[in-house]
Amino acid sequence: MHVTHELELFPDHRVTQMLFKEVKNAAELRQCAVEGKIKGALINPTMLLNPFQVLVAANKAVNLQTIGKMKTRSLYSEIIFNLSPTNNISEAFKRFGSSDGDDSVLVVLVHDKDEPQLLSDITARVSGRQVPAEDVSSLTDHAKIKKLYKITPQEEKCGTLLDAVVCRMASKDIM
Repeated sequence: MHVTHELELFPDHRVTQMLFKEVKNAAELRQCAVEGKIKGALINPTMLLNPFQVLVAANKAVNLQTIGKMKTRSLYSEIIFNLSPTNNISEAFKRFGSSDGDDSVLVVLVHDKDEPQLLSDITARVSGRQVPAEDVSSLTDHAKIKKLYKITPQEEKCGTLLDAVVCRMASKDIM
């Protein structure tokens, strides 16, 4: 149901993604995340194309945390910020963070190899149905993503939408 990846450059870190549909307590979850009771990023899955997109954002966040160059206050807010094509933190949270009325949420955890308790804690807190994280593409709003990342039709002819999005995420700091 969940997807866990080891970060190649940071082998002591794992990134786990858990997707929930029919969520009834999104407001409560968001409040818990703000208060630090949930050690994870709550992401609006309609703005995601693929779990790889989140993995890129998480890898970048862990790297920035390691070198002390994060632009936000926590690792999890940095993951949400890194999904955005702009450098506006509040805009990133509006677009990519979970909102009170959302009926689906992707929870992203960064943890050590030996922390299975985190997953059961999240599952217990979420009042919703867990589905495979790979199903995130079934919730994607392609039109919103193309508009936000300013993807042109010509660009889609020479590569995938995911390629264009990840390229913008990775290069936003140097533009």
